[in-house]
Amino acid sequence: MGKVFIVGAGPGAPDLITVRGMRLLEEADVLIYAGSLVNPELVERSGAAVKLDSWGMSLAELVDAMAEHVAAGKKVVRLHSGDPALYGAIVEQMTELSRRGIEAEIVPGVSSLFAAAAALQTQLTLRDVSENLIIARPAGATLEKDQIAELSRHGSTMVVFLGTEMLEEVLAKVEYPPETPAAVVYHASWPDQKIVRGTVADIAAKARDAGIEKTALIVIGGVVDPATSGFGRSVLYS
Repeated sequence: MGKVFIVGAGPGAPDLITVRGMRLLEEADVLIYAGSLVNPELVERSGAAVKLDSWGMSLAELVDAMAEHVAAGKKVVRLHSGDPALYGAIVEQMTELSRRGIEAEIVPGVSSLFAAAAALQTQLTLRDVSENLIIARPAGATLEKDQIAELSRHGSTMVVFLGTEMLEEVLAKVEYPPETPAAVVYHASWPDQKIVRGTVADIAAKARDAGIEKTALIVIGGVVDPATSGFGRSVLYS
């Protein structure tokens, strides 16, 4: 019956979408976008396309909308924030589309975790500090139990998504030493980007004092403060 293009919008700044993603956005007849998580400037780049905000839509309503427009011969773009492979709920969408004979093509995007690293001017993996990256989210309305405590025991860099509203709970769970560097990055790459730095012991209070209540990433580990982490030089450039 046709195809739906699932496109990663990137972290927020409209020029951080991929070239392919922007081309599809400009060619779209129908744009279904992820509400306030997507920069309005990107939504406007779809020009005369029919624009549908998916906030509040059920899975059935979302798939029905995509299928209806594909059946009408329209070019349908589903615009996700960041990269759709991270907490994007795309597999369930593709499963339902496939049942209707509709193919999906995924166009990756720049994740907000990379925009946060850029804002912090650091690497998420750093020689002699952390060779691994853990991506996690806390338990909540859509997740019964998380593994934040267990994963934090590895001592690797940890980036926590969807945890801003539970900052205090997240920081209470982790088992890093209290002096471990930590940061909260709000709206990475957006014009109103805000960065708060501290330690596991005090970052939650600092972020709240800065007025951060949602739409932020929590970054924990020595990579947050390379100057004091004792990192080693890359063998490649030694």
